[in-house]
Amino acid sequence: MEVIIPFFLIHWYTSLFFQTFFLHRYASHQMFTMSKFWERIFFVLTWVFQGSNYLSAYGYGIMHRMHHAFADTEKDPHSPTYDESIFKMMWKTKTIYSQINKGQMEIDKQFTQEVPQWLAFDKFARSAASRIMWGTMYVAVYYFYADVWWLWLLLPVQFLLSPIHGAIVNWFAHKYGYVNFPLKNTSKNFLPFDFLMMGESYHNNHHMHGSRANFGGIRWHEIDPTYYIIRVLDKLRIIKLKEVRA
Repeated sequence: MEVIIPFFLIHWYTSLFFQTFFLHRYASHQMFTMSKFWERIFFVLTWVFQGSNYLSAYGYGIMHRMHHAFADTEKDPHSPTYDESIFKMMWKTKTIYSQINKGQMEIDKQFTQEVPQWLAFDKFARSAASRIMWGTMYVAVYYFYADVWWLWLLLPVQFLLSPIHGAIVNWFAHKYGYVNFPLKNTSKNFLPFDFLMMGESYHNNHHMHGSRANFGGIRWHEIDPTYYIIRVLDKLRIIKLKEVRA
């Protein structure tokens, strides 16, 4: 327990950070810029920390732009309004994501402009060999350190972290929570204090201000941890944060 719980929590939050920082706020929305060198570094770090759950910045970026353009319509890649269960919604999401990455879908140029792509690395990182390597490592950690049976229940979650993170926002944050801004979609702020999703659960705020790097800050209790990390990276000149009026 002394190893598995910290291992699980570190994997949860590091995987989530690179999803919200690199895939969402950078690849999808271009809320900040970075050099090609740092972009490649963050590609690799996303693979390291997402592991068997690695998501392509290109596939994620395009799909998320489509979500904003078609939120809660029949063209939305993931909407509880048009998918009767969370499992059907996530399967639809997976199908569209795969079609984008395999070039099997015709995509409007507005969704592909400046989305980062590293074809050779993506092919490796999304390969079965890569996923099996990471999965074997997770199993080995549990084999040596899971000292009570119920800890093994966390292992399948680690295999599915990225889909789980996506489901929390794309399903629950469109069904439950509170609204700061009445919009023409069902986006909600799922948590008043986002201890779970590093700012991602402030989904209504994000749909209102799609280019704003700080997902929180509308109410006093809305603290977006990822935004403060972005500010530090900006101060270190690793990235350059764009100034956007709220």
